[in-house]
Amino acid sequence: MPPAWREDGEGPQTLTGLLPEGFRDRLPPQAEAAAALLRTLLDTVAARGYARVQPPLVEFETGLSGWLMKPASTALLRATDPASGLGLALRPDITGQIARIAATRLADAPRPLRLAYGGPVLRAKGGQLNPAREFLQAGAELIGSDSLAAATEILTMAVAALAAAGVTDISVDLTLPELVATLAADRWPVPCPLADLHAALDAKDAGALPALGATAYAPLLAAAGPAAQALARLRALDLPVAPQLDALESLAAALPGTHVTIDPTERHGFEYHSWLGFSLFGRGPEGAVRGEIGRGGSYAVRHSNGTSEAAVGFSLYVDALVDAGLGITRPRRLFLPHGTPSTTADTLRAQGWATVAALSPTDTPQGCSHVWNGVEAAAL
Repeated sequence: MPPAWREDGEGPQTLTGLLPEGFRDRLPPQAEAAAALLRTLLDTVAARGYARVQPPLVEFETGLSGWLMKPASTALLRATDPASGLGLALRPDITGQIARIAATRLADAPRPLRLAYGGPVLRAKGGQLNPAREFLQAGAELIGSDSLAAATEILTMAVAALAAAGVTDISVDLTLPELVATLAADRWPVPCPLADLHAALDAKDAGALPALGATAYAPLLAAAGPAAQALARLRALDLPVAPQLDALESLAAALPGTHVTIDPTERHGFEYHSWLGFSLFGRGPEGAVRGEIGRGGSYAVRHSNGTSEAAVGFSLYVDALVDAGLGITRPRRLFLPHGTPSTTADTLRAQGWATVAALSPTDTPQGCSHVWNGVEAAAL
């Protein structure tokens, strides 16, 4: 990206430190923390058999938009390829790229296919609550099944990855993205557009339901809450989704020590998910992580021949973890006074020290945790 320039009015343009809205520099120690957290998250899923793939940051717009699901497909940051003249787009999400890889280059790989990823994503616009447009995203996708066993593996792995990164007080909010559409098609038909009903339920606006002719859906809003309580209320409604409710109960039981809630009508951000969606929350050293730490659920991977296969996965948002103070450690940085032999520096680095060699006799150990006194590393 070209640098930002300012016109001084009376002289030549001068370079400034401005960045586009929604972008920022990660400085020490946050930059190191982001890299360390990404490695921790990916190591956790790799230990469970998920192989990492690395799709490109940029793809042809027509191809990328076809694999992305709404609302991600509306968040594309676009450019023109000088080599081909075709439209390019920077990925706003990596999940769609994993679906492309699974359906094309790995179409003949044995199923279920377990893939992991980590890297930056960029969006055309920031949100009202979070104006950032660049994120570091990590996640895992299980392609070929969205069974209860598959969902349990994915959800428990997401929680384990966050715990390994130092997140505490982890909570999971489960939802049934297809529930409202299922009810509207049979049990509780409504005269209004389905999108209007979804919008009212996502906003938890019970007062809007009578005007939409959808008062039957009010008990679903009241049912939201801790898992055991929510399941009891939902079962009392005698809904035609008993297997899904049983699955939610099993998922909650698979997360002992984790606070699990159920919001049966939440669909915002889960527009392309099928029977299951979930959001993740937690705390870091500096308090509660702002907003979601991640989300996931079940969905379908579409193939070019018109077929599709079930999948389930999750995405985690590394920047939110860094902003909450996670991953930041005091570095073992050892200052080597001017004239320290290079062989000594080699030995110390082999022992795990990060060495900072003085370039002149006047250099100071500022920013170091230890100083070499000729015999040992002395703490500062």
